[in-house]
Amino acid sequence: MRNLNIQIEVNSKLYSKKPDSSELGQNILSKSIELIDEIGFEAFTFKKLGVAINSPESSIYRYFKNKHMLLVYLTSWYWSWIEYEIVIATANVESPKERLLKSVGVLTKPIMKNNLIPYINEILLSNIIISESIKSYHTKNVDEENKKGYFKTYKMVVQRVSNILLEVKPDFQFPHMLISTIIEGSHHQKYFAEHLPQLTDVNKENNAIEKFYTEMVLNFIK
Repeated sequence: MRNLNIQIEVNSKLYSKKPDSSELGQNILSKSIELIDEIGFEAFTFKKLGVAINSPESSIYRYFKNKHMLLVYLTSWYWSWIEYEIVIATANVESPKERLLKSVGVLTKPIMKNNLIPYINEILLSNIIISESIKSYHTKNVDEENKKGYFKTYKMVVQRVSNILLEVKPDFQFPHMLISTIIEGSHHQKYFAEHLPQLTDVNKENNAIEKFYTEMVLNFIK
């Protein structure tokens, strides 16, 4: 049974005030996810968010320095949650191969809303990760922000699954490359399926993304 008191930890450097510590902060997270999913990150502003939550724009700045930090926070929250999902999926599974395949499943399957954290819509957040999260680290300040640990949770997910892969095939030379390729590739395929379907073989019925990347992994670990 899942822990109903789950706490998703995010680097404290990403916020000025812990957003999940108050009703206003939780509302900021909830509405920002809805708004970014609806209008896109470029069009998203704290002014528009303030209108959506019926609160002064200045109140949002008490939690986040700017909208870039908010996006990095949401991205970090997502990867912390994915790591939690991987831990749950692989708990009490003795076979490294089976743990690896379950992990790939978590990384590639469609996201489902679980209601454990009611102010986060995981489905909408997943849409943002697919469409917008690259903007959190494709910036001029990426090296400096990386040193501050802004992307630690994403790297932790890649490391966790890479470690499982190396249990299966200890001499495999490219574990991080393979796992990050699976993650980013599955995001691209989901985006293509939604917007550029001629670039993919995915449809709503065939679950092609999970099947494709599972087969890729199995071929690499033969």
